[in-house]
This record gives sequence, structure tokens and C-alpha cells, in this order.
Amino acid sequence: MTAMTTIRINHDALPREFDRSRPDIVAGIIQTALREAGIRADATDGAASLRIELPTVQLAKACAVLVDLKLI
Repeated sequence: MTAMTTIRINHDALPREFDRSRPDIVAGIIQTALREAGIRADATDGAASLRIELPTVQLAKACAVLVDLKLI
């Protein structure tokens, strides 16, 4: 069994480049960027935050992608 990590990003913390009124689209952009980097991730829109689930072994690589997107 693979250990999983969940990253949550509050909608209010999204940079201006992202349309806060369309969190489902933002989740899709994040998921696509992570998958293009070879990370098996699922990004979904929650009530107050975006939720990104990925294998823990890919956490460092995912953080680098999220930094490039200015999300962390």
C-alpha cells in the first residue's frame, strides 16, 4: 500500500493569476501540471479549499511544481 499525502490550498490564498470564482478549473490546471511532471495526483475542489492527493514519495517533486505555480 502506498502512503498518500493531502495538500490543501485555501481558495483565498490563490494568486491573482487564478480565477478564484472557478476553483474547479484551478484544480484541473494544478492536476494537469502535476501529471505533466510525472506526479500521480488528483486535485479536486472542496468547500473552502483545493485538495491535492498524491503519493507521499512524490511530495518533494509536487512541492517544486506548486512553487512554480506560485501556490506555495
